[in-house]
Amino acid sequence: MSDVRHVLVLPDRDAAEEALEALGERFGIDDEEPRLVRDALAGEDDAEDAQWLVVLRDADARLDAGELDEFAGEWDGWREEP
Repeated sequence: MSDVRHVLVLPDRDAAEEALEALGERFGIDDEEPRLVRDALAGEDDAEDAQWLVVLRDADARLDAGELDEFAGEWDGWREEP
């Protein structure tokens, strides 16, 4: 068992929440809930200037990086390289 984590970077909270809901349907993620994290951009205090991260654990390394890239792209986001 490995400790693979994927981070999806999304442009706003609404996109992140929608993607979070869709993860279970699309990828069958149910063993550990993905976490939603606000990532303020350097030097910015305004909530409008934040990216939202969806962090998910992939203990069995079964999720395909390319599929996750495509998935995040549906919300104008991307998968961060480890």
